Amino acid sequence: MNLKRDHYTPAQSRQRLGLLLGLCLALMASLGLSRLGLADIQRGTELAQRIYDRPDGTDQVTYGTMTLTEPGRSPRRRELYTFELEAAVGEIYTLIRFVSPADIENTGLLTRDYPDGSTDQWVYLPALDRARRIAADRKGGRFVGSDLFFEDLQDRKVDMDQHRHLGTDMLHDVPVERLESIPTDPSNSVYSKRLSWIHTDTLIPLRIDLFSPGHDEPIKRLEVHRIEPVQGYWTVMDSTMTDLTSGHHTRMTVERVRYDQGLPDALFSQQTLTDPARERAYRP
Repeated sequence: MNLKRDHYTPAQSRQRLGLLLGLCLALMASLGLSRLGLADIQRGTELAQRIYDRPDGTDQVTYGTMTLTEPGRSPRRRELYTFELEAAVGEIYTLIRFVSPADIENTGLLTRDYPDGSTDQWVYLPALDRARRIAADRKGGRFVGSDLFFEDLQDRKVDMDQHRHLGTDMLHDVPVERLESIPTDPSNSVYSKRLSWIHTDTLIPLRIDLFSPGHDEPIKRLEVHRIEPVQGYWTVMDSTMTDLTSGHHTRMTVERVRYDQGLPDALFSQQTLTDPARERAYRP
């Protein structure tokens, strides 16, 4: 058996050694970045889960206002009640009812979110006197002309996004953790990305930038202006959703809130949605 050996000059040997060393360093750097990336993803997922599990009662009812403002027009103020119940782990029911002004009185939205990430939504328009189901492909539709999409009013499960921790920061002189969330399936959201600034102590997002596919800049921004402890639960009392393209914004304020009343499942039905009298007894 003949073994053929290649012969290299000293210069060629040094060149090959340099190339090999370069490849090794590149591989080590790549592995280091991969480990760093995986650590950021793991930390981001853990943070997202802690946010989702943040204590907020088994049920809550709020009374407040929604104010719509756009350039060149006077603000439009609405009053509404919001009922929410955690019927089971990952199963969230929400009922929104407007009570003024007259042109929107009794209009309502019923949302039922399920553990598998699916959602059923119905809107009730008094002029039609019936509940109409919101199609899944309309999650990017604006709710009663506000800057809230139907998707913004749905419960979003942690595993519906890939999360990445982006580090710590300060926002309005309070410490926050920055979190990037990208849908695992692009079809399950109208947004391509969310960037969140999470209040370190309360785990409440104080700002969320919302991106649309094909856009490098956010199209909307949610900002929280005030939080307060109510019955031992940190509660968002004042927030604004802004359309960054048009300048139109929707401000939500909470005047009264009550937790853990023992709301019945039956409150979150199409029958209640079309009959406001069924939920008046539970208003704070």
